[in-house]
Order: sequence, then structure tokens, then C-alpha cells
Amino acid sequence: MNLKVSLLVVLMGLSASIFAQEKYEISVDLNQVVGDRVQVTCLVPTVAVDEIEFRMPKIVPGTYSISDFGRFILDFKAYDTDGGELETEVLSDNRRLIKNSGKLHTISYWVDDTFDSDQEQVIFEPAGTNIQEGKNFVINTFGFFGYLEGMKDYSYELKVDYPAGMYGASALDKVMVNDSSDVFMAANYFDLADGPIMYAVPDTATFIVGGAEILISIYSPNKVLDPIFVKEQIEPTLEAQSQYLGELPVDKYAFIIYLFDTNPMSGKMGALEHSYSSFYSLPEVDPFRLAQVIRDVAAHEFFHILTPLNIHSEEIGDFDFINPKMSKHLWMYEGTTEYAAGLAQVKYGEMSLPDYLEVISGKIHDSKTQYDDTLSFTELSLHCLDQTAAQYGNVYQKGALIGMALDIQLRELSGGQYGLQELMHDLAKKYGKTASFKDDTLFDTITALTYPEVRSFFASYVEGTTPIPYDKFLAKVGVAHVAATTRKELSLGHISFSVNDEDNRLVIQSIDQMNTFGQEMGYEEGDIIYQFDKVDIDIENYEEEFMAFTDRHEAGDKISAVVLRTDENGKTKKIKLKAKAVAIDRKVPATLELMEEPTQAQLALRKAWVNK
Repeated sequence: MNLKVSLLVVLMGLSASIFAQEKYEISVDLNQVVGDRVQVTCLVPTVAVDEIEFRMPKIVPGTYSISDFGRFILDFKAYDTDGGELETEVLSDNRRLIKNSGKLHTISYWVDDTFDSDQEQVIFEPAGTNIQEGKNFVINTFGFFGYLEGMKDYSYELKVDYPAGMYGASALDKVMVNDSSDVFMAANYFDLADGPIMYAVPDTATFIVGGAEILISIYSPNKVLDPIFVKEQIEPTLEAQSQYLGELPVDKYAFIIYLFDTNPMSGKMGALEHSYSSFYSLPEVDPFRLAQVIRDVAAHEFFHILTPLNIHSEEIGDFDFINPKMSKHLWMYEGTTEYAAGLAQVKYGEMSLPDYLEVISGKIHDSKTQYDDTLSFTELSLHCLDQTAAQYGNVYQKGALIGMALDIQLRELSGGQYGLQELMHDLAKKYGKTASFKDDTLFDTITALTYPEVRSFFASYVEGTTPIPYDKFLAKVGVAHVAATTRKELSLGHISFSVNDEDNRLVIQSIDQMNTFGQEMGYEEGDIIYQFDKVDIDIENYEEEFMAFTDRHEAGDKISAVVLRTDENGKTKKIKLKAKAVAIDRKVPATLELMEEPTQAQLALRKAWVNK
């Protein structure tokens, strides 16, 4: 070979290397919707093997349930550089084999959404997708886009063309924005899958907390929920969490909220956390009825910026979307997150201590009555996809209580100076976003950072099957457990109410479980409670008046009421009702109360614990 030919060969090889596709370039056009489906086209990185799989997630972080998102991918095609179609084979719901893949240049497929899918296995909406032409697009990215086997660490460039007047809300980095298209960048598939996007007519608010820019984006079909209202609900809580964390480990965060004006297919409401955002699926009801739900859920989801974003095991740091390995440490990922979300509020003035003790008491009750209190929590975590799936909800009950008990023990051992708050900060410094811990070493690592006694705590109450003696731990901070009891209480008749939208009066919705007092009064379904015990009743005063009724009377007293009742001819009349008050046994659940005469040591530890 002469010099000129050799040089030409070298230059051709160099040129091919320079121009080789070393990232995924995805394009989606939301203007082109066909039957609630959109097409995805992807230029892929250079493939060096003869056969390769294209994969969609079987499960995604934070869901702890199998979704099989490949079920929603249709008409999958693979093409070479000349546009010729390559042979493909369906291996499973989530795996497509591409043959002769050394020539692979482009793949394309159609995505069907999950919100109104006719498939039997329903996806919980916070992890789902929506394609509603001209109105709303929920792009949970793991439900739209996949990766080539062994190549999920390549970067992604995502171009989305969208209808005029819409806005794409996301925490993903936007590198190009105009009035018809966005370009998002992600360092790898994990980061892409970690960034949901919602397109809708913009209904947003932004503000700053702890140096981080907070975005609220809402899709409310009937404009019921306003982002400024949501901001007012969550900003004080986020400020408290910012104080708790000291400094936020993110510089931006997005709350993306989708409201259903019909029943969602899952029949549930909730949210899914991400490192820099959270996606919410909620009913479109009176915002004041949603306010506490939004505060509670947002408080929990926002705290996930600490874990697993900055504290996670190898199972999460290198997440296997097809054959996931579960971590032992749901007590930390979900449990301490749930605990810290409440603790920050009481510690920094957004919740009273009695209200907080009521929350803790409820978690103790639920963890003992709804779940197996002797199940090892590490075993629950490891097998939450199968054997212990029914126990998963306990991560928000006992998981949080593990955090509480550990926090109190750390505070006691350190003379109040060191607790779970400081421990999580130290773990975040030790690991951070890019470093993972080995699942089997976390307990020993925490013990090395703290005290030898902590290893025994984990052995007994997290790895072991010993129920946590909550009375013992709470007594250290001057909190007493008051056992459940039964007391006599006057009955209102055991009827259920709804609210009349016309004048905000109570309507008897059901008398299916009505007791003898209600029967003697003569209540009927559809009655509007106009007056009770000689007091006019409406939505503003019914709770206060019904409580006062039980204080004003004793069993046997004559009670009167006036209801508005519509007869078969459509005429509404005032009907007077009366009966003798009836006392029934009412179960009073166990509660937590502050001790009347705590010691100075208990008061000091309580102060260190909740700043009260």
C-alpha cells in the first residue's frame, strides 16, 4: 500500500471515529398524536456487537412494584445507516433483540399511554404516562424511552416538539427552548429516567428556598387548583426542611402536579419521588380539602433530595431496570425520609408538639394493627417485590418509627448533641450523589460514625424481629403512652353525611349503619340537616355543634332536630324529629401525652429532639 492510500485509510478511520454517534438523540413530536399514541425516534450510539437488546424498564426506583413499561411500546423498528430495516425479535415485554446491530443507526416505535390503558395490570398514575392531544402530556421518561443493553451510561439528548401555547415542566436540563420545541440533556439513562416532564398550558409558580429555585407546575382540567395556593401551603414546610438540612443539596426542584377530574384507573392518589422533582396524581376537589395532603406528601417527597439522591447503596446507584436487586435499607430510604418530613415541621415551628405526638401515635397504632410487627425490616426490604409485598406500606409507619427511636437513642448517647439529623448529613458528606455504599456494610458504617450501642439497636429492631419498645424510647423525652380505653359517648345516629353544594348544608348520604338513636329520630337518606338541638347547622359550625351536643346532654335527654325532606312530588318540607339521647361505647385509641412532671434530663433530651 502506498503512502497516499495509507494516509487515506487512516483519515477515513479517523473521520468515522470523530463522527460516530456517541450519545442517544431522541425526538418526539407531540403535535402528531394518533389514537393516544406518539412516535419516538432515536439515533443510537455506535454498537460494536452483532446482536443487542433494546430495553424498557421492568421496574423503576421509588415504585417497589413491577410495571413492565415495555408493554406500552408498539411497532418497534430498527434501521441501518441507509434506512434499511434490521431484523428484530421480541424476547419479553421489556426486551427487543436487534440482529446485525453493528449496522444499527436508528430505532423507532410508538408509545401508548398508561392513564387510560385497557391492559389488566394498571400503572399507579405517579409512575404513569398520559397522551391527551392538545391538552396534556405526562412524560414519565422511563415509560417513553429505553436504552441498549450495556449502554445505559451514554448521554441522552431529547428533543420534544410540542403544541403552541404549552410549557414543558421538568427539572431536567433544558439546553434549547423556543415556542415550539425543547431540548433536554441527561448524563445517562438513570438521570433521564429520573426526570419526569409534563406539557400543558402553563400554570406555574416559582420561588426560592434555601438558595434552590422551586417550580410548581399544575394541570387542573377545571382550573380548581392554583399554583400560588400550593406555594402558600408548602413554602413554610420547605423553609423548615431547609433549616433542618442546613443547606439544600440541589439548586432546583420541580413539583409537577396532575389533577384527575374523573376516577383514575388505579383508584389511588399519591406521588413518586425523584432526585430533583416529584410527580403528583391527585383528585380535582376543593383545594382546601387537598391542602393537608399536599403539605404532607410534598414534605415527604422533597426530603428525598437527601436519600437516595446523596445516600444510596450500589443496588440503587447502578440500578438494574430489568432484574432489580432490592436493598436492605427501606428503613432509611422511605422510613427516615417520612420521619424527617414530620420532625422538621415540629422542630422549626410548622407543627405543634401535641399534633406531632398524634402523628407518632397513629403510626404506632397502624404499624401494630395493620402489619407484622415481628417481621425483620431488612427482610421486608429485600423481598418487597414478592414475599413481603403486602407489608410494604409499613415503611411509612414502622420505618418512620425506626428513625424516631434511633434519633432518640443517638441524642441520649451524645448528650443531645448528635441525632439522626446530623447522622444523615455525615452520610451524605461521606457518599454523595456519585458514590454508593455496600448494602451489607451500612450498619457497621453508621456504628463507626456514632456509638457501639447503635449496632445492637440495628441487630434487634431492624435486622431482628424484636418489636421496638416505643414506651421506653419516648419516656426518655418525657412522653407517656396512654393505653386505649372505652368510654360512653352520646351518638348522633351513626349516619354518614355529604355537603349540599347549593347552600353548604349537611345531607344524610347513608343510613346503612344507622343505630337505634337514628332510627328513633326517623332519619332518611337525602334529609338535609336544617337544625339540630335548636341550632341552625351548616358546613361552618356542624363540627363544633355536634361536639357541644355531647357535652350539653346525658343519656335520656330529649333531643330535637329539623330536616328538609323532599317528597315524591318534588316538594321540600321542614320535618321535626325527636328522640331520647343514647350513649354508646366509644373506643378511645391509645395516645401519647407529655408527662406532667418530667425530669430535667427528660426535658433537656426533649429539647434536643424536637426543639420544644
